Amino acid sequence: MDIGEMLSYAFIQRALIAGSFISVLCATLGVLLVLRRFSLIGDGLAHVTFGSVALGLVLKVNPLYASIPVVVASSLGILKLTQRARIYGDAAIGIVSSLGIAGGVLLASVAGGFNVDLFSYLFGNILSISTGDVVTAISVSLIVLLTIYFYYHEIFSLTFDEEFAKASGINAERISALIVMLTALTVVLTMKIVGIMLTSALLILPAVTAFQVARGFRNAIIIASAVSLLSVLSGIVLSFFLNLPTGASIVIINFLFFIFMFTCKNIRARMAR
Repeated sequence: MDIGEMLSYAFIQRALIAGSFISVLCATLGVLLVLRRFSLIGDGLAHVTFGSVALGLVLKVNPLYASIPVVVASSLGILKLTQRARIYGDAAIGIVSSLGIAGGVLLASVAGGFNVDLFSYLFGNILSISTGDVVTAISVSLIVLLTIYFYYHEIFSLTFDEEFAKASGINAERISALIVMLTALTVVLTMKIVGIMLTSALLILPAVTAFQVARGFRNAIIIASAVSLLSVLSGIVLSFFLNLPTGASIVIINFLFFIFMFTCKNIRARMAR
């Protein structure tokens, strides 16, 4: 079987389209989160997604629709804990994350234990997404990316100098809330690609890879998006031909890109001496 024949399958087409949009989305948000030292929020919200998926399965509704309001509310909860309760970001993430896992385990127990559906969400299966999932992925990706575009200057200022941003009249609390809500939507979408357990990797790895060679904020977003896109597309193709788990393949390829960029940076630094 060749690439042309592979592309003739509808499920491959759906996976490539949805994966392309979500990969760029994750990379863009990942750059913002890593620079703000808030990258682990993706991991924390992924654990909350586990609980919301279990809730959706118990209520017999689409887990995607059950997850969006729960995870968005949890993201705002993390932000409020850091702002009002004087708790550091990592501690706030840990609190909400543990509640999400505990809630998921309780709901799974009520539903009669862990089943195949919940297991598939844990480790992802982009090759099984439906046409409706593709439409949702494209719609939410465009909404999030356009929001970042329109608030680019405010987000840029807040990312690099929060005190200056506040002095300039930027509503830092509102912009921070906007960023965490966009992250929540992204985490919910990403669970279909790499699964709940590997979601944070798709947010963090392309960003830290880009930072090895990027010169400037825009340049970092472009490089991270390219790395993320190539990782997702090649991961889908590799998993199809070699019969490997798609989510894990995407993450491993992302990591290989990081190793490559890190090595290039070190070689360039040695040559400059």
